[in-house]
Amino acid sequence: MSKILLLEDDLLFGETLIDLLEENGHTVTHAPNGQSALDASYEEKFELYILDINVPLINGIQVLKELRDADDSTPCIFLTSHKGMLRSAFMSGGDDYITKPFDSDELLLRIEALLRRTSSRSVECVKLLCHDEVHQRIFYDKKELDLSKKEYALLLLLMKHADNTVPKELISDELWSASKSASDGAIRVYINRIKHLLPEISIENIRGIGYRLVS
Repeated sequence: MSKILLLEDDLLFGETLIDLLEENGHTVTHAPNGQSALDASYEEKFELYILDINVPLINGIQVLKELRDADDSTPCIFLTSHKGMLRSAFMSGGDDYITKPFDSDELLLRIEALLRRTSSRSVECVKLLCHDEVHQRIFYDKKELDLSKKEYALLLLLMKHADNTVPKELISDELWSASKSASDGAIRVYINRIKHLLPEISIENIRGIGYRLVS
């Protein structure tokens, strides 16, 4: 059904949650601390985050804040043993919470409701290329593309400006930090990767200026 990132430092409780979620058709990646949760989010796209708040290294609230600051809109349910931090949890971008101990059926219902609500948002398409904003995925002819973070960001940028030239300076600003601006060669590498994935799509090199996706 859905790919879920679970942040939970109680390993026994985490295993119980994993069993519950997988028995109901979800795929779960387990992170025992906040740093490993962030690392997992950079390597893989998820449809839902379930984050315990009080965990080692980086707490769940700070984890979500960093994800939201990086424009990650994946829906999130917080797990908490007390309600004292709920304001901070929602201010960081949380969508729902459930207080420990909780009923398994209640958690499953909250997951179902949240996924249904977020998946109802519109999917933007450029002909056969479609972007699912909620789950941060791009499909071609209804098949999900296997994209790295930079490939995803670059293709999305080209889609948003379809039939218009995207300057190399804008690509560099979007894909790299201010301290790590990209060379023309680095941008060309990612353009060529996308062309290899999408041989049917025309991406034109506007010499000396940038690139244009032709719809």
